[in-house]
Amino acid sequence: MLRYGLIFGAIGGVFIGGAMLVGFTLLAQQGSAGSQMVGYLTMLVGLSMVFVAIKRYRDQEKGGVIKFLPAFWLGVQVSIVAGAIYVAAWEVFFASNGDAWMSDYLEAQIALREANGASEAELAAFVEESQAMAALYSNWWFRIPLTFTEILPVGLLVSLISAAILRNPKVLPKRAV
Repeated sequence: MLRYGLIFGAIGGVFIGGAMLVGFTLLAQQGSAGSQMVGYLTMLVGLSMVFVAIKRYRDQEKGGVIKFLPAFWLGVQVSIVAGAIYVAAWEVFFASNGDAWMSDYLEAQIALREANGASEAELAAFVEESQAMAALYSNWWFRIPLTFTEILPVGLLVSLISAAILRNPKVLPKRAV
C-alpha cells in the first residue's frame, strides 16, 4: 500500500507543484487575481491521483474489493506525499522570490482595502498586522506547516469521497482479463 501512496502521491505532487511554479513564472505580472481558485482547482486535479491510487490498489492487490478505512488510509498517504512535494515546490519559489512576492502580495491587499473604502485607522491596523505576519512567514518553521495546511484539507476531503465511492465493488468494477 505504501508503494501506491508514494507513486501516486509523487505524480500528483509533481503536477501540483509544477503547475504552481509554472503559473507563478508565467503570470508574475498579472497579480494574484483568481490565483487562489486556480490553485485549488490544480490541487483537485493533482489529488485525483488519490482516486486512481485507491482504484488501482483495489483492483490489483485486493481482487476488486476494498474496505473504507484501508482505502481512506491510502488516500491520506497519497495526500501527504503530494502535500510534501507541494511544500517543497513552494519553498523553491519562496527561496528564489520570497521577499518580492511577499511585498507584492501585501501591496495588493492594501490597495484592495483602499479601493473598498477602508479608513486610515483600518489601513494602519492592517499594515501593522501584515508586517507581523510577514515577519513570522519569513521563518521556515512557521511557513512550512502553514503551506502544508493549504493542501492537506483538500487531500483529506478527496480521500474521504474516493474511499466512500470505491468501497463499493460495483463502482468501476475490476475488468476481467
